[in-house]
Amino acid sequence: MRALIHHTFGEPEEVLAVEDRPLPEPGPGQVRLRILLSPIHNHDLWTIRGTYGFKPELPAASGTEALGIVDALGDGVENLTVGQRVATGGTFGAWAEYLVTTAAGLVPVPDAIPDESAAQLISMPFSTISLLQFLEVGEGDWIVQNAANGAVGRMLAQLGAARGVNVLGLVRRTEGIEELRAQGIENVVATDQDDWREQAAALTGGAPIVAGVDSVGGAASGHVLSLLAENGTLVAFGAMSSPVMEIASGDVIFKQATVKGFWGSKVSQAMDAATRGALFGELIQRVSDGTLTLPVAGVFDAADAADAVRASNTPGRVGKVLLKF
Repeated sequence: MRALIHHTFGEPEEVLAVEDRPLPEPGPGQVRLRILLSPIHNHDLWTIRGTYGFKPELPAASGTEALGIVDALGDGVENLTVGQRVATGGTFGAWAEYLVTTAAGLVPVPDAIPDESAAQLISMPFSTISLLQFLEVGEGDWIVQNAANGAVGRMLAQLGAARGVNVLGLVRRTEGIEELRAQGIENVVATDQDDWREQAAALTGGAPIVAGVDSVGGAASGHVLSLLAENGTLVAFGAMSSPVMEIASGDVIFKQATVKGFWGSKVSQAMDAATRGALFGELIQRVSDGTLTLPVAGVFDAADAADAVRASNTPGRVGKVLLKF
């Protein structure tokens, strides 16, 4: 089978190559999937560079999420059938023609969801809905997030709206406001405008903002914190621009603020089965009825992985870049 492999850590477009690997056989409780599509995530690229929390042994496979067709069943697997379409997330080595993974972690995909959406159903959407759950906010509450025009930002705005949570979005470019409005996402201000704080206050009507999500780092972390109400919570979700959060001590002290980190894989591992099932059910419903949209920026053959990575790194990209096998 074909698989994307790297023998050294480095820039993905330079070190990734398609190689032949033996066809894997499923063991007890496992299934083999024939991979259809797999998205490129930032954490996949960080892993290939050797800068993520998980560092594989070399030579290493790559990719962590995919849509596949059940191709073979291991002993004891009774809840799946050969030919069934399923999604998998958090399974390392997904950038390959075939993948062996634990049957219990697979999510059957309804026919109503197209392949391009199903391929990216788990990792980012599930992290986003888990993040919304993690914030412990309810209908009518206000939250604020930066990187509002990123993939997670768009999903958080849509999922929040579906639950009746008000989401204030911060973007770095004025153009980003119209980009989000075109997707039906409102309540966005651009921090390149001098009066952005006044605009934010006008949008919220002065209501307290109880939680904030920082996906950028640097001074942007402080922008989010500055908008929070007393006893507000700032959650570090990512560090797109800087690994250092620049926040004012006065904001932490006088707001009595809490600063917490969110790592989706750890939160998911600690989640009880009932909550996990309910969140996946909600996700599938939101995608099926169009409440949650999962756009695609491009689909590339695995042999063109370098071009796919460059497309994924394009500033202003809307939607995921997918690899096909």
